[in-house]
Amino acid sequence: MTPSLRYASGPGRWVLAATVLGSGLAAIDATVVGIALPAIGRDFHAGLADLQWVVTAYTLTLAGLLLVAGALGDRYGRKKVFLIGVVWFALASALCGVAPNATMLIAARALQGVGAALLTPGSLAILEASFVPEDRGRAIGAWSGLSGVATAVGPFLGGWLVQAASWRLIFAINLPLAALVVVLAIRHVPESRAPETEDGAGVDVPGGLLITLGLVGLTYGLIEGPNRGWQSPSVLASLLLGFALLGGFGWWQNKAAHPMLPLEVFSSRQFTATNAVTFVLYGALGGVLFLLPIQLQQVSGYSALEAGVSLLPVTLLMLTLSARSGALASRIGPRLQMSVGPCLAGLGLALLVRVNGSGSYLTEVLPGVLVLGLGLATTVAPLTSTALSSAPAQHAGMASAVNNDVARAASLIAVAVLPAIAGITGSAYLHPATFSSGFHKAVLVSGALCVLSGLMAAALIRNPARPTAAAAPGEAGPAAPQHSCGLDAPPNRP
Repeated sequence: MTPSLRYASGPGRWVLAATVLGSGLAAIDATVVGIALPAIGRDFHAGLADLQWVVTAYTLTLAGLLLVAGALGDRYGRKKVFLIGVVWFALASALCGVAPNATMLIAARALQGVGAALLTPGSLAILEASFVPEDRGRAIGAWSGLSGVATAVGPFLGGWLVQAASWRLIFAINLPLAALVVVLAIRHVPESRAPETEDGAGVDVPGGLLITLGLVGLTYGLIEGPNRGWQSPSVLASLLLGFALLGGFGWWQNKAAHPMLPLEVFSSRQFTATNAVTFVLYGALGGVLFLLPIQLQQVSGYSALEAGVSLLPVTLLMLTLSARSGALASRIGPRLQMSVGPCLAGLGLALLVRVNGSGSYLTEVLPGVLVLGLGLATTVAPLTSTALSSAPAQHAGMASAVNNDVARAASLIAVAVLPAIAGITGSAYLHPATFSSGFHKAVLVSGALCVLSGLMAAALIRNPARPTAAAAPGEAGPAAPQHSCGLDAPPNRP
């Protein structure tokens, strides 16, 4: 398909609306569930391990299948796979909403992650394939901003629904939104495929299974280890199997004719270093953002709505400053912001040690949230741009998917590990004093990890050489600025 849509045209706006609303399904779901965790725990009399699985079951299937889903869209049609993902996500959301117990909710969340994996890569791929090159940047920029709004709305909407009615409504709200996306996509979104799929290359299903099952095994062992004991046969077997399968994934990617993750993408030291920084930084953030809504509700006595609103400054700062941060990095290079930003984020997390239920929002929560938001706004856009621009040109789309998958996998592991490190296990979240003590340890550990990621960036990231003259005909000029995504927004796929 030849791109033909203009940004200002009616058909172009309809395509933008369909992709924004579709990706918004995954963006909103990533934030509303965290606010609802205490209510889910009370309804199901669930322990902390069950709440961890409510979060990680979704992230597991999303992270494990994201690359495969992108390849499916490239080969069989991005619109087709996008629509399948939206419908799948809606049906899984309905199952989440009627789940009778924690086990069924966890299973439905895993299915929901499959749907999110199918719909997420298609959003930006559809925009790239549909809009003419001169309007593509505006379309992707609008997508980034509107997806950020969806992320900002998530905690507020989730808190209001939990407080006004029931946590089950946070899943029911996906159904009418999904129906609208299906109607818009069928009527207005053109079909497209990647030209390179015409050579008969298959989809790397074995690779997808290896990485997904490997993450499942590793996560199960890390979550259940504190409860069952690290010497439990099931825990040891799960950890060993997880590591073996992940090792097998690396072996298969080196052997497969058409791997889902070509290992030559890591030939760039800058790309490898950027993903190492991403892993440490997003791991630190993922663990705290899992625990913070519980701390606010169980210890500080916030309602679900108040807990959701209290985190809005982070998203608002990112929406306001991320574009400026990206523009600054394009002028001076990303190293300074990737070094300073994580340290600011670490300071913000450390300030959350003040959250103990004895003070007001202005004195306990807001200082840490503001500094955290400033640090993330400084870091995210340069980090994303560096991940995209430092990979070999033929793997630009894959570089985006890898960087976002690294961030999701880091968050997944942190949610499994950080509570155990902080001494929060079993039903500890039901005991405010015990949970608060563990939360304070967790934010200090995560703050230190953020600072570590900043030091890694200072040591490993290099600013690109500045062009000394205009590029001659036939030579590459300066790289175009890349669009970044918010902390919980769907991955970029330029």
